[in-house]
Amino acid sequence: MKIHEYQARGILSEYGVPIPRFEVVDDPGDARRVAEEIGRMVVVKAQVHVGGRGKAGGVKLAKTPDEAEKHATAILGMDIKGLTVERVMVADAVDIESEYYVGIVVDRATKRPVYMVSAAGGVDIEEVAATTPERIHKHPVDPDKGLSTAEAQELAAKLDTRPHVVRDIAVVVEKLYDAFTGSDASLAEINPLVVTPDEQVWAIDAKINIDDNALFRHPDIEAMRDPSGETDDLRRAREMGLSYVKLEGDVGCIVNGAGLAMTTMDVIKYYGGEPANFLDIGGSSSPEKMQTAIDIITSDPNVKSILINIFGGITRCDDVARGLVAALKERSVGLPLVVRLTGTNAEEAGQILAEHEMKSAETMDEAVEKVVELARRQA
Repeated sequence: MKIHEYQARGILSEYGVPIPRFEVVDDPGDARRVAEEIGRMVVVKAQVHVGGRGKAGGVKLAKTPDEAEKHATAILGMDIKGLTVERVMVADAVDIESEYYVGIVVDRATKRPVYMVSAAGGVDIEEVAATTPERIHKHPVDPDKGLSTAEAQELAAKLDTRPHVVRDIAVVVEKLYDAFTGSDASLAEINPLVVTPDEQVWAIDAKINIDDNALFRHPDIEAMRDPSGETDDLRRAREMGLSYVKLEGDVGCIVNGAGLAMTTMDVIKYYGGEPANFLDIGGSSSPEKMQTAIDIITSDPNVKSILINIFGGITRCDDVARGLVAALKERSVGLPLVVRLTGTNAEEAGQILAEHEMKSAETMDEAVEKVVELARRQA
């Protein structure tokens, strides 16, 4: 789950990361008030779940409260890559001498958090990785031991040479790890982490993504969810308990279980097709889930055929079949379907499908070959 910058700043502040004063507002008059209270130059930043805010005009410096109000008026309601700005953050615009990047991601290959630090802060880290990868220093962390003070100091020394500044950066590096683990994040970054002319260290931008599977432990963070950052399909899938990721292919997939879903996509590619999505209906299913899944798949104009591939363990194949029949009664799909149901109550499911003149495939390979060929015919 993505959260807004002001929310990420709040989490980092709770863990002791130094954050300049800020406040989020939805009214230009309040932007003026915050600027007056700060009493110096402020930055007014659009709060939307999308990159490129600055290039779109969603980030402005204001030297006076009048300018802060003017910028907030212009930014609120602005459309940035299809998202409407409903809130702006007004923050103290500290003077900057140096800009650094500090971030943590989960490396799924090593199953460890990995620090990435770079003296090239203030720009997209992806750009740095592509053009000057040697400027990014990586450091894996043993999750059983955590990050030691010595490791934090070593990372800080990659960014600055002044002993007292290195010490302060090392504190931020340690606090960032605390915030990362404490919030069950999949990514936490500060870009930039700045040093001011008087050698104060501040985090002036923050990004945190939370592992969805851990949200049950963090109702306070779950409450931060902004539905406006989701497409209707993603929102519907989440509310129905479906795992859905849109892809660029033309073969729609409805599968139960993440492992089977990944295998199904691999087999589709093996037979020359391209999966249009990852959609896992979960370990148990209901007709309502299947109806929602069908609606989500058919809302994608790129989809040319649909594969339903179910291995019934906990999931009952007859429930899936009933849901499919109900979904087809509610609306005309208008796309060719290939169904493969095996496992719990598969025989009953086959009878349900046969009663409605729907044929099913016996094996995954048979089903995938059929659905890929049908997609080609529809192209």
